[in-house]
Amino acid sequence: MTVEQLKAMQQAQPFLPYRIHMADGRDLDVQHRDFVARSPSGRAIVVYKHDETFEVVDLRRVASLEVLDGKGNGRRGRSGRGGKSKA
Repeated sequence: MTVEQLKAMQQAQPFLPYRIHMADGRDLDVQHRDFVARSPSGRAIVVYKHDETFEVVDLRRVASLEVLDGKGNGRRGRSGRGGKSKA
């Protein structure tokens, strides 16, 4: 996954919720563009959850991004080869 792909997801008009698939098998859902902050270098992001907790993510560990159906549980579509956008 590239910084440009993440920027495209963040700047989509209208914003579409998406899921970050990590290389270790974990998933992080982003329900609103304000729930992600990027480091100045662009190498890491902070993903905030609804309960005010957060995770710091090294973008080199992101396997793919997936657009959600808006409810966070179904697929509306995916970007990239094989249904996912690969790193």
